[in-house]
Amino acid sequence: MADKPKVLVTRRWPEAVEAKLKELYDVTLNESDVPMTADEMRQALMDYDAFCPTVSDKVDASVLDVEGARTKIIASYGVGYSHIDTDAAKKAGFIVTNTPEVLSNCTADLAITLMLAAARRVGEGERELRAGKWTGWRPTHMIGTRVSGGTFGVLGFGRIGREAAKKAHFGFGMKVIYFDAFPVKPELAAETGAESRDSIEAVLAEADVVTLHMPGGKDNYHLINEARLKLMKPTAILVNTARGEVVDGNALAAALKAGTIGGAGLDVFEGEPKIIPALLECENAVLLPHLGSATLSTREDMGWRVMENLEAYFKGEAPRDRVA
Repeated sequence: MADKPKVLVTRRWPEAVEAKLKELYDVTLNESDVPMTADEMRQALMDYDAFCPTVSDKVDASVLDVEGARTKIIASYGVGYSHIDTDAAKKAGFIVTNTPEVLSNCTADLAITLMLAAARRVGEGERELRAGKWTGWRPTHMIGTRVSGGTFGVLGFGRIGREAAKKAHFGFGMKVIYFDAFPVKPELAAETGAESRDSIEAVLAEADVVTLHMPGGKDNYHLINEARLKLMKPTAILVNTARGEVVDGNALAAALKAGTIGGAGLDVFEGEPKIIPALLECENAVLLPHLGSATLSTREDMGWRVMENLEAYFKGEAPRDRVA
């Protein structure tokens, strides 16, 4: 019987997925769940047939610049892959895969959660109550914003953006507008009656809520900056469940403090897990620790999707989710 392929997993995955990996492969798990260093990742590429990082592992050109790598497939756990230098991966001959589709609904759920939490000042209210500062109901206490019937602006009308649009439209009667850098099939927009706008700026100026669903990386770095924040309504809410680097955090903090926009709901941050102090000071920002896909069923589905890609590769077939 042939030896099982050697597979390295960089962080802890759901128990059921890890158990299945152990059945199929000679797998090494990161029992401590401590992030690997660049040197450890480089060594892994030399020692294993498959390398399975997550979105929190920075697999840059320096990691991929190894001579005689045993690894040929980098099967990433997560839909985003801006943490991997795909150009360097292609140059070095690595196949890179991700896990699309399976986390769309959960991430869209969280976008709506952040919209509501920011609009209704949920974080502020809970902090006040837990601190023992609530003095009782009164007509002018902690007035928020009604989102029902408002305009829901989507930047990046892919799978997750469309799922968020459905929830906003059918759940809260919101008009949906969107901008996407790539053409969107008319039937996909028709599901929610979504109307296309010809620029990011047009969406920002019109929407009551703007939710971000584009990839990270250099092409979208600080896409939301000081100038664009100034285009938004003073009551508008910005939601980011995409990638932290899409938003200039310092510019956003300044806009929140100045009342340029009404609030923000953020699940991702540039340089996470570090958060810039200015954002932590904003009472009108709801901040979550990257929970977009954090349900057990979704995290398991992400693991199964990685394993589908691995199985195809080791059979000599093309992995369905190849991105490089």
